[in-house]
Amino acid sequence: MSAFRELTIVPPVTNTACPWASNLDDLTALYECPDTGAVTTRTATLKGFPDDPTIHQVAFASESLSSINCYGYSPYPLSQYIEWVRTILQSRPDSNKPIIISITAPLPHEGDAVPTHSLDVSSQEEEMIEVSPQADGSSSHNELQEMLTAIQALRSEFDDSTSASPRIAVEINTSCPNIEGHPPPSYDISSLRSLVKSVAEVCKADPSLAVGLKLPPYVYARQFVDVIDFIASFTEQADGKNRNPISFLTCTNTLGSSLMFSDQVITEDRAAAEAAGGFALPATWGGLAGESLHPLSLGNVHAFRKLINAHQDETIRSLVIIGAGGVVSADAADRMFRAGADVVGCATALGKKGISVFADIAKASSISGGTKP
Repeated sequence: MSAFRELTIVPPVTNTACPWASNLDDLTALYECPDTGAVTTRTATLKGFPDDPTIHQVAFASESLSSINCYGYSPYPLSQYIEWVRTILQSRPDSNKPIIISITAPLPHEGDAVPTHSLDVSSQEEEMIEVSPQADGSSSHNELQEMLTAIQALRSEFDDSTSASPRIAVEINTSCPNIEGHPPPSYDISSLRSLVKSVAEVCKADPSLAVGLKLPPYVYARQFVDVIDFIASFTEQADGKNRNPISFLTCTNTLGSSLMFSDQVITEDRAAAEAAGGFALPATWGGLAGESLHPLSLGNVHAFRKLINAHQDETIRSLVIIGAGGVVSADAADRMFRAGADVVGCATALGKKGISVFADIAKASSISGGTKP
């Protein structure tokens, strides 16, 4: 079991935001699965992402349970997910299984004039460049505020703010590597700040809202420190206690700029793939996931766990980690728990094996009767 902001995930297993959690049928199947303790929607934008099936695709590796994809966000707008979540929760009033609504908002297009700032909050100097009103993050701030307001309205229908067992949480996807011209904001503090500022304003009015950040794979120590210090900078005292708008981290998302060739993946028409350049994906590059990402994801989870546990801020020490990346089996889930995850999530295995994968993951000793290390 894992609990945060009164949200309870039993068993501590969920899917992560992915194409196999796109529509009502997907979400219903995930919700009804006895081996999931929570369900995460595919990442939604306010108006829906312009999906192109001829470009946005996934390929599964032929020799491991790995994948590479060049998907964007969901083609369905947030309003559609709100309708679907309402339908699922209303039809199952006795269930406490939460649904995590994954959302994101557009950021300035790469090349727009913006403040430059590396992922280093210790730096006191920031090179300022003239910005336009839409390039300074105000558009993403306003759009995210609108999305959070809509989700809060849904939560009010279920009395989530006062419930002993809230059923709706929010994940801000800050790490999709496949959006052309829009690099993942989690690699740049100035971009990330406008998003978390929106969250902070909503959570200040309603501290019961559980909000998490979906993070990309990081590759050196300072990046982990900067992320935690950045989140800690939003801690404020209210009603005699410290509060932070962020309550969980989902790590990691896929590793961008990865490449696989058609002879490395399962394909129905290898000749056509070879004729198209021999790459696994139409877009050439994509996000790497599954078993190939597992060691890096374990390292990310463990690095964050050590920093969280040692932090002087009690709100940081209470952060929950949803460990994702190569959780394709019970053994992989146990490794993720050993690395420091409170909950495990999977996507590639769900896409390849279907809902039955959760029965396999549920056999992990950390879930089926053992004690989490």
